[in-house]
Amino acid sequence: MKIRTVALVILGIIIADQALKIWVKTSMSYGEQIFLLGRSLRLYFIENEGMAWGWKFGGEWGKLALTIFRLIAVIFGVYYIRSIIQKKYHPGFIICVSMIFAGALGNLIDSMFYGMIFSRSDDGLPLATMFPPEGGYAGFLHGKVVDMIYAPIIENKVLPAWIPFWGGERFTFFSPIFNIADASISAGVIAILVFQKRFFRKEIMEGSETPVNLKKDDLKDTVKVYSDQ
Repeated sequence: MKIRTVALVILGIIIADQALKIWVKTSMSYGEQIFLLGRSLRLYFIENEGMAWGWKFGGEWGKLALTIFRLIAVIFGVYYIRSIIQKKYHPGFIICVSMIFAGALGNLIDSMFYGMIFSRSDDGLPLATMFPPEGGYAGFLHGKVVDMIYAPIIENKVLPAWIPFWGGERFTFFSPIFNIADASISAGVIAILVFQKRFFRKEIMEGSETPVNLKKDDLKDTVKVYSDQ
């Protein structure tokens, strides 16, 4: 697989992710919802200070540590992708790793720069603005990640009274609000897990007994990087 193909995949995901985030942040009020497919798919504008899918991690210092870790992971990802291309790994595996890399980079952009270039979204003003005269809402590395995709499968249902501990409480199945970057990471990891036998099978080169695409440890490394995002 050519580096140009990988670069186009990464660039396409980054552009789509950032374009939607900027549109949502400058066109929707914080907490506003736009229904796309009834109540099953909607844009729901929130921001999160921590990890993917709205998870949080350790306040301001945790936020800073997470952003620095993302930066290190992205730098490592550049060398890793270059390495697996040169070693002619399975094209599907390369694409999946590229999707994970693009997702991590997409959220890293928010964390690094959004605090400097946007006004606050949750301070009661109708819309956030880019490059406000008074400056952004936070410094370098302290920006919030923009999330907007909400696709609850079961929403706000009352659990039967006979269920221990939670009976009678309201319940929503699949409540995370996420973004294109999160979806790209998840899709890449899931595809690697589903197709790992194809990606890492022993392929004997013609006229040689040297197996290629045989490094299953790369699967563990990739999933570990994702799990820490």
